[in-house]
Amino acid sequence: MKRKHIFTGSVYEDMAGYARAVIVGDQIFVSGTVGYDFKTGTLPEGVTAQAEQAMKTIAETLAEADSGLADIVRVVAYVPNPDDVPAVSAVLKKHLDAVRPANTTVCSPLAVPECLVELQVTAIRS
Repeated sequence: MKRKHIFTGSVYEDMAGYARAVIVGDQIFVSGTVGYDFKTGTLPEGVTAQAEQAMKTIAETLAEADSGLADIVRVVAYVPNPDDVPAVSAVLKKHLDAVRPANTTVCSPLAVPECLVELQVTAIRS
């Protein structure tokens, strides 16, 4: 199957040679997305603000793929500090409660230490 790639202009995409998302058929695989606002180059303070920005980037990416948050079937959340899991979970619930995708949360350091959360999703266009 033919692949389509979506890019946000993130320095990380260029540095590591990956796309923000890859579309294969009706499936959309969105790379791990941190809370950076790639348009302004800024990182919000706090885990909630970073999770919200990550969800905004994911929503914009899915929109470019003719999809949306309602098409998400799987979420993987990487949260370095276990104390931040409830805040990240609250953001996910706010945006995905009606969808109820599969979810895995992993507490682990991130490649960019100032990032407090990284979200990865898979969506299937309906």
